[in-house]
Order: sequence, then C-alpha cells, then structure tokens
Amino acid sequence: MAWPWEMHAALASRQDANDPLAELLKLLNDPFKQNLTINAVYSALATSLGLTLGIALFFSLVRPYHSVVYAPKLKHADEKHAPPPIGKGYFAWITPLWKTNEKDMIQHAGMDATIFLRFTRMLRNIFAALAVLSCAVLLPIDWTENMKQDPPSPLLMRMTPIAVNGSKTWGLVIVGYLSNTIICGFLWWNYRKVLELRRYYFETEEYQHSLHSRTLMLNDIPKKLSSDEGIARIIDEVIPQSSFSRTAMARNVKLLPSLIDQHNRTVRKLEKILQTCPRRGLCAPSKKDPSYGTFPKGQKVDAIEYLTNRIRELEIEVKEVRATVDKRNALPYGFASYDDISEAHCIAHALRHKKPRGTTVVLAPRPNDIIWDNMPLSPSKRGWRRLIVNLWVAFLTFLWIAPNSMIAIFLVNLNNLGSVWPAFATELNANKSFWSIVQGVVNPAITSLVYLVLPIIFRRLSIRAGDRTKTGRERHVVSKLYFFFVFNNLIVFSIFGALWTIVASVVKDTQKTGDAWYAITKAKPLDTLFVSLCNITPFFIAWLLQRSMGAAIDLAQLWTLVWSFFVRRFSNPTPRELIELTAPPAFDYASYYNYFLYYATVALFFGGLQPLVLPAAAIYFAIDCWLKKYLLLYIFITKTESAGMFWRTLFNRLVFATMLGNVITFLVVWIRGDVPRIQAYATVPLPFLMLIFKLYCSRAFDTKIHYYAIRNVHRNTEGGIGKDPLRSDRLASRFGHPALYKSLITPMVHAKAQNILASIYKGRLSDGREADSGDAMSTSGYSDAYVLGDMNKAGKAKHAVPGFEIVHESRMDFEYYKNRPEFASEHGGGEIYGRPADHFRPGTPGSMWNGSEPSSRPGSPGLPSIRAASPGPSAMGRAYSPGPSAMGPSNPYSPQVDIGRSRSPLYSHGNDSGANLVGNAAAMPMSSGMRGPSMERPVTRGPGGAGMLGGGPQGYGGLPQNEEDMSTPAQDPMAYDYFRSTRTRRNPSGAW
Repeated sequence: MAWPWEMHAALASRQDANDPLAELLKLLNDPFKQNLTINAVYSALATSLGLTLGIALFFSLVRPYHSVVYAPKLKHADEKHAPPPIGKGYFAWITPLWKTNEKDMIQHAGMDATIFLRFTRMLRNIFAALAVLSCAVLLPIDWTENMKQDPPSPLLMRMTPIAVNGSKTWGLVIVGYLSNTIICGFLWWNYRKVLELRRYYFETEEYQHSLHSRTLMLNDIPKKLSSDEGIARIIDEVIPQSSFSRTAMARNVKLLPSLIDQHNRTVRKLEKILQTCPRRGLCAPSKKDPSYGTFPKGQKVDAIEYLTNRIRELEIEVKEVRATVDKRNALPYGFASYDDISEAHCIAHALRHKKPRGTTVVLAPRPNDIIWDNMPLSPSKRGWRRLIVNLWVAFLTFLWIAPNSMIAIFLVNLNNLGSVWPAFATELNANKSFWSIVQGVVNPAITSLVYLVLPIIFRRLSIRAGDRTKTGRERHVVSKLYFFFVFNNLIVFSIFGALWTIVASVVKDTQKTGDAWYAITKAKPLDTLFVSLCNITPFFIAWLLQRSMGAAIDLAQLWTLVWSFFVRRFSNPTPRELIELTAPPAFDYASYYNYFLYYATVALFFGGLQPLVLPAAAIYFAIDCWLKKYLLLYIFITKTESAGMFWRTLFNRLVFATMLGNVITFLVVWIRGDVPRIQAYATVPLPFLMLIFKLYCSRAFDTKIHYYAIRNVHRNTEGGIGKDPLRSDRLASRFGHPALYKSLITPMVHAKAQNILASIYKGRLSDGREADSGDAMSTSGYSDAYVLGDMNKAGKAKHAVPGFEIVHESRMDFEYYKNRPEFASEHGGGEIYGRPADHFRPGTPGSMWNGSEPSSRPGSPGLPSIRAASPGPSAMGRAYSPGPSAMGPSNPYSPQVDIGRSRSPLYSHGNDSGANLVGNAAAMPMSSGMRGPSMERPVTRGPGGAGMLGGGPQGYGGLPQNEEDMSTPAQDPMAYDYFRSTRTRRNPSGAW
C-alpha cells in the first residue's frame, strides 16, 4: 500500500492537467482555500449585524403574543423563582435585563445561569481590551512593513506580520506580555467574583435548608463496614471529635431500574398506539419479555392487548423486586448527614486527601444529580472504563479528520467535486441552480447534525466511564468537546494544507537527492506553516462575524417553533408529548460553554497574526451576553444545578487557550526575528507564567469556593436547620435509589378517545389508589386530571376504563403537571416550580437517628415510630406519641390507611398530601364519660409542666393524665364552663 506522499511523488511527473488524481492532490494542497477579500469581510459584518437586528426585531414584535414560547418561566415558576414581569410593549423586554443584577439572577435562574453570564461578560471585556491593544500596537507595524513590499500585499494581508522582520517583532513580544497580563487580570477579578457569588449562595435559604448541603457521600466502603454503623466508624477513626451523624447505607436494587425503564417505554408505546391506530394496531413482542420465546418468530400481536398485559406484568414484577430489597445486601457507598453545615464541610475538607479504610469522602451532590448506576463501581473498574472511553474519544477525534477534510473540499464548493469527477461536472453545468441550493444546504446540515449528535455521544461515553454525577458528566463533556473542536476545527483545519505541502515537497526532493534532511531544510516547514496561518486568517474573521446570527436565532426560538409545528401537524402526538412540548426547555450548558471556549481559543490563536480577529470576537460576545441573559431568565431552565462548579473547567481551558496563543507568538518571532532569536527566547516564560498563575488561583480560591467552612467553628444554634434529633429528616429516603420510591407512570389518553377506548380495551391495569375513594385522580391514581365517569348510587365517579388517565384538551399543558416527578425531573427537577430538590420522599424507609430500619424496602409502608410513647397511668390518658405509627384508626384526625393500597394496588407509597397532615399533633383529650360536673369543687389548674413530645411525667402540653383530673369544668373539654371561668382570667403576676 502506497503512502499519500509516495502517491503524490509518483504522480508529480504527470503532465495531464485533467487527471482527477492530480486535481485531488492540488485540492489537498490547500483544502480550505477561501478567496476572501476585504469586501467579503464587510459583507459578513453587514449580513451578520443586519440579520441579527432583523431577527431581534421579529422577536420583539412576536414576543408579546406568544408568551408560552418566549416566556414560559413566567407562567410555570413559583413566586420565589419567577423572573421579573415584562410589559406588552415591543421593547419592554430590554428593561428587566438591564435592572436584573447577579444576585437576582441567582434567585430567578440559579447559580449555573449566573456563572454562565459572568463568563460571557468576561470574554466580552477580555477581547474588547485585547482588540484595543492589538489594533493600537500591531496594526501600525504590520501595515507599515507590508506597504514596503512591491507589489503591496492584498488589503487583509497587510494587517498580518507576513512582512515584519527583525527588531520590529519586539512589538509582538510586548503585546504578548501585555495580553497575558490583561487576561490574567480579568481571570483573577472574576475568580474573586465567583467566590463572592458562591459565598452568597451558601447563605441563601435554599442552601441552608437543603439536606445535601450538610451531607457527606462515602464511596468505596469496605464490605465489612457496609452498614450504617460502619459509616460512622469510618468517619470517627479520622475525626473522633465529630458530632453524631445520621447514616444511610445504599442497597442493592437489583433489576428495578431496568424494569421501571421497560415499564415507562411500554407505557409510552401504548400511548402512541392508542393515539395513532387504536382499532387495528399491531406490534412485535418485546425481546426483554420473558415470554418472548413463546411467540412465533416474526409474528405481530394485537398491540393494545399485549402492551396492557406487559405493563401489568412489569408492575407486578416491580412490586415483587421492591419487596425483596434488603438492607443486608448493601452496596459500597452511603451517606452521612450532620446537624450543622459547617461541620459537614469541615469533615469533607479534612478528608479530601485521605482515604480512611480505602473510602473516599466528599460532599454529597443533590439527590437528582446522582447517576445511580455508576455508584457501585469499584475504583479499578472505574479507572479501566475511563481509559477505554478516553481511547474512544481520541479515536473519534482522529477519525473525523478525513470526513472533515472531504466536507471542506467538496461540499463547500461543488466545483471541486466536479474537477475530480467529470460525470458530475456535466450534471453540475446542466443544473447549476439546483446544485447551488444543494451546496448551500448540505454542508451546514451535515455539520450541524454532527455537532448535534456529538454531545450525545460524549455524554454516553462519560456515563460509561463511571461518572457519579450528572454535573460532573457535563464538565467532562465540555472537556471532550473542547478537545475535539480545537484539534479538528482549529489545528487540523489551519495547518492541514501546509503539512500536505511540506510532506509532498520533502518526499519529492528526497527522491531526487536522496538526502532527507536536506529536503526538509529546503522545504522550510516553519515558514510554510507561518504563511499558511496568515493566509487563513480572513476566513476566521468572517466566520466569527457570522456567529452572532446563531445567537439571534436562539433568541427567536425558531427551531422550537418549527419543531413544535411539525410535531403537532404531522406526527399525531400523544397527550404526554403535547404536555412536554409546553414545558420550559433545558439549557445545554456543555454545548454553549464549548462553543464559547472554542471561539475564544480561535481569537487568541490568531490574535497575533490578524488583530481584526479580536474585535470580531468582542462583537460576538457583546451581542450574546445580552441575548443569553433573556434566554436564561425567561425561557430556559437548568436541568441539573451544579451551583457554579463549571467555573474551574472554564478557567483551565482559557489558560490553555492563552498558552496556545503564546506558542503562535513564539513561532512568529522565531521565524521573523533576528538571527540570535532573542525575541523568541523572550517569549519562552509566557506559558510558564500562566501555569504559575493557575496554581496561585487554585490555592487562593478553590477551597473557599468549594467548602462552606474549613475550620471547626461554633455552630449557629439559631439559624439554619434546627438541631432537634427527632426531626423528620429521612436520609435514606432522600438519598435512596429512585427505583425504590419512584411511582410508575400511567398511560395518558386524550378525552376524545375515551369512548373508543372503552369499546376496544379488553384488559385491566389497575384500579387507582383506592377503589371508589372519590379521589380526584386518574384511574391509576397518579394525575391531577379528573376523569369523568358514570355516577353510582353513592354519588362517586365510576371509571369506565380502569388503568388509564383521561386528559382533556384544556389540560394538555405543563402547568397542570409541573409538580409531578415524571415531568418535573426532565425540566428543572421541580425547584423553580416550588418543589424543593431535597424534598421528603414519602413511604420510603430510611436509616433514622437511632439506626432502626425494617429489613426490606417495599414501596408503600411508613416507618414504625422511633419515638417511645410517654408513660402514663392509664391507657386512656397516656400522652400522645407523634410519629408515623400514630396515624391510624386511633387518631381522630387521620383517615384509615390501607398499607397494601396506594397509587396502585400493585405497589404503594404514602400520600403525604392527603394523610399524615397532623402527624405531629397531640391526640384529642378524651373524658371518661363517668363523671358529673360539680360546681362545688374548687377550680384547679391542670398539672403544671409541659412534657415535650410526650416524654415528660405531665404528658404532652400539660394535658390531664388521670380521669379524676377531668372531673371539673376547668379540665373537662365537654363541659360548658371549659372555655370560661379561670381560663380567661389574668393571674396576679400579670401572666395569662
């Protein structure tokens, strides 16, 4: 097999100019050739600004009449997180952007959105300052030296150092040092601001009252310490003076996640069948169905009957697996929660470089941030997976070089394809209009599709690598995307043609002379590379100027409008899909951060070669920092909040981009400087100074950014979370695997199909939370959409078709379902809708303060009370002991709860919105019924001391403990004078 340069040398002697291979070699010699003049740059600037202003004007005209698309957060967010109201005026949206500061942004959009906007403003300021510096210093030098050439260089080439030599290159060295100083100054200033924002976030009510803020996550726990007590022992070995912590060991959930995923997929498939072809739908049996082998190969079955049976089987299987989950089958990770946030952070800081018993102790992420499937992975398995994934990323990055080159050569200009394919050239000349349209559509479509799919691929690879959190995965996706873009779209894109020319020339001269080193020195590879980089700078100026159109398209939500139109018009969506269409979209931080970092790297890479690149970048970031602020404030939501932890990833990439620009500066002054190359040696310290600056910032700020406290300070007994050891913090229920408590979704059917459904449905799924309970839920007990039905004699709705949720046209809106986990989990986790991230998960047993816990974890039952009943002389008069077990038939305030019934008879969860509402209240004091009121007895007060939580000898709240104490009107609540006489009299001391 001949190498490309050997093929080039063999064909070099051919004189046939029409040889396709010769034409291909010419194209490869300069694959990204662009005949750009100053007029092309002017055209790009005018087109970019014109279309951006036009799209912004379109947005201003349409926005007041389409608030569902252009301000969904105003509709769905709760009062605390709702953005500032906007008037109906066409330009009323500008005023809130101007008045909303960073602290308001934290409240309205979250820390991640606030850090994103600060990063964008920082890039705007950096490139504005660099543009002024470079245009003031480098442009005069470059212009003067290039004008001395005969003939003068093209206009854009006069602004490059292609003709600068000797001592004049000192200007580039000075600009290099000043540029690094400016970049470091902005990075340092914004690092301080990020620290201030993080400290402000630590003091917010949301953080102070969250469970994850005072919880530690322990990974790689040894098998012999895999228990609640073992977690406490691990921490006490290193921090023996730590206070008491609540601990929870993870359990092996077995196949539950897979079963729930199959159930959800099956439900969605059934909904699609009912929506599209309810009378004659067929489907193939699922390969994951245990009875798949009983069906004839290739045979399709009745879709509705099969899918309903499959859903019922999965529900039964989920219930059975949940019932077999046992604490004794523990996984190597767990959680420990403390009363005080400061103490938890101090312990995490003290153990950050230690591994007691091989265990890694870190601050716990939010429960909805955890990737549960990766939590049990061992360090060795995680390391091996990470190595394999990194090799795959490198393989994909290098693999894209060839397709990227072919796209740039042939699809950007189809005439190039015609030069190597004569038959296509004939077709191209015959239908120029058609192929012009193809040329304008195919290239952007292919590249956009690749860049749309690429983040998805890298996310899956990151999950495969063992990332424990979603936010950590997103940071790794940013890193991988940045490496891919910089390598393929910047380095390879810029030097491909130069390298091909150098290799071809070296091979040709080597064959002639036989001296490879002589051929290399004759080719002057550095000079060829330098000229190639200067020649390509006009392309990047125009390219950066056109980026602002993408920001304007994001503002106008054109893709959302087009996609929604096609889905509603042509795909016959299900009620669930229509509800999801009205939900606020999630902001893709990884993709946008990658684009911004890539644009900044391009500008810093070419800033010394073409100063006009810097103002082009400054214009883009100046426009985008305003447009993105509106998007984050009113349209997009943060799917999983990292509380600003992207910052260090962004900081490191910007430092790398600056160092890459320093390498280009070194290349230029090495080639064009004086022979002793003093200028080149003067630039050598620049990258090392950036590394020193990075280490300084890391040591000065990272610890304070990451930890709330690092010293054992006195805890604040008045603020934050109360220290009551009996509070209802169920650690295991909040940090338990979602498969243990997650409610299964119910098939949703359009109300118009209700009559048809009753006639075609032959099976049965479930009968709701309680049969004939009058509950305004769906027939599966999981919706706030009321299902109309026939009224029975008792006056309660009788559902015609059990197991389905009928949704009316007027309720196909995310507003009605935003607090349901199946919808909220994909659209912000429910935080901005008034549902805290660390919410109490009902009906899930957990490790309590005393370590008591049942042996298995079914979905439904509440925990037995962990509080002892107060002693009392009689059963009738004993003090009430609040707790889950107290809510039963003996409590007059609570309805009877059937432990075996919940949202579905197959598995059950506690309904905290309808039960246990007064779980911590005292029971109604009861009289003996054997007394007669006597006005002759002296009026006496009840026993004095108030027993807290039923623990004192006088009972709960000073209520009477004996029957004889209630024989007087003052103590008998059934007597007429109970609320009169001494109860309303003021005593001599002045107290009531």
